Amino acid sequence: MVHGEHNKSKNSGGFALIILGALLLIIGPQEAIVPASFSVIAWVGGIVIGGIGFYLKFFRWKIKQG
Repeated sequence: MVHGEHNKSKNSGGFALIILGALLLIIGPQEAIVPASFSVIAWVGGIVIGGIGFYLKFFRWKIKQG
């Protein structure tokens, strides 16, 4: 197929990782949902997961093209 490369999906799951990271940042400080000992882990995990998702969604394809 001539336009096979053009028709490939660029969906890498980056948006889902951004949403998951944001949810971890929201529920991190709430002790009713997450125990106090895990709140720091939830914050760090939310930042890391959201950062990976942001990279996959916005920067990965631009670095490969340029």
